[in-house]
Amino acid sequence: MSGGGGGRSTAAWARWATRVLVALGSVLALEAQLTGVLDDCLCDIESIDDFNTFKIFPKIQKLQERDYFRYYKVNLKRPCPFWADDGHCSIKDCHVEPCPESKIPVGIKAGSSNKYSKAANNSKELEDCEQANKLGAVNSTLSNQSKEAFIDWARYDDSQDHFCELDDERSPDAQYVDLLLNPERYTGYKGPSAWRVWNSIYEENCFKPRSVYRPLNPLAPSRGESFYTWLEGLCLEKRVFYKLISGLHASINLHLCANYLLEETWGKPRWGPNMKEFTRRFDPIETKGEGPRRLKNLYFLYLIELRALSKVAPYFERSVVDLYTGNGHEDAESKALLLEIFRDTKSFRMHFDEKSMFAGDKKGAKSLKTQGLGTALKILFSEKEIQNLPENSPSKGFQLTRQEIVALVNAFGRLSTSIKELQNFKVLLQQTR
Repeated sequence: MSGGGGGRSTAAWARWATRVLVALGSVLALEAQLTGVLDDCLCDIESIDDFNTFKIFPKIQKLQERDYFRYYKVNLKRPCPFWADDGHCSIKDCHVEPCPESKIPVGIKAGSSNKYSKAANNSKELEDCEQANKLGAVNSTLSNQSKEAFIDWARYDDSQDHFCELDDERSPDAQYVDLLLNPERYTGYKGPSAWRVWNSIYEENCFKPRSVYRPLNPLAPSRGESFYTWLEGLCLEKRVFYKLISGLHASINLHLCANYLLEETWGKPRWGPNMKEFTRRFDPIETKGEGPRRLKNLYFLYLIELRALSKVAPYFERSVVDLYTGNGHEDAESKALLLEIFRDTKSFRMHFDEKSMFAGDKKGAKSLKTQGLGTALKILFSEKEIQNLPENSPSKGFQLTRQEIVALVNAFGRLSTSIKELQNFKVLLQQTR
């Protein structure tokens, strides 16, 4: 009997030791591959980790909680342009919850996409302006400055060739979504349908021929042109575009690994980090080296967004710009916090040099249709226009709609959170040694 028990103990110990060795191998492999200088830029991963942890992450989290940045208007009923799909997730907790109109700050609810300043959101002036639009003339009760602002904004919206496709805010199906109540997390949406979505995103944005498939793609044939042979043969601009989409993909995957539905008791879900899911998606051994590549692309995307924030600072530093919600005290605090983040982004010493991309030619960036990323590229290729903005009058040559501002800040906030979550997973991996 004792011999049998000893055998079982030995077998159990062996299994435990095997798991420890596998976990240790994963930690060492990930740390070995996810370090040093990133490709196509002169910044190292360790500097980004420190900068994000101590400078950016705490402040961007607070900013995202502000009313101006937490509400986003979107048409959730807009059909997919590529194929018919029911859009239902696998678990009931994953759906997007629209926000009741009664909870939307009056300054946000009253304004249109470009009207983010206090002057433009005066409720009386806005009502008069909307009535004037119906009558085909500008109401004479408006001040000259307000009339000029409204006309300029309308003309700009009509003529602007956007970097990304914007949802129609005036659509009867458009609804406000509280981004704080709809975090990125595991939805149960997986399998062929999920792969089909991401394949379409890559093929629409990355100049990729359909004969070339990304690594680990279950839809790929057994033979075909090597993906990285094809990628390395591209010019810098096209290579960068692929990395940006890949980085966005990695960020979303990190969020769902960090906010995974672990269990549900008494009808209440419990969300938390799922190490098994993280390992499946990013472990160097399980992904045949693909996981660290994707995580490096996350860092690269972070640098692009960081650079955009540092460049757009002069636009918001002007006194004419207010992050208007109708709550004067909170609006002032929100702008002060945003400007503080801008000062931090300017202090970073290893920014990506966007001058190597398209030499300032905006046409090359307009293929990207993801709004937060599209706004970042719009900023990077508008340096001269931003530098020449007037201090106390409506913007001409460069403007951001409220939707673009909210998308920009929240996109960067999600990336900042992804890098912070990656640090947490590294700690969890080390604890399994």
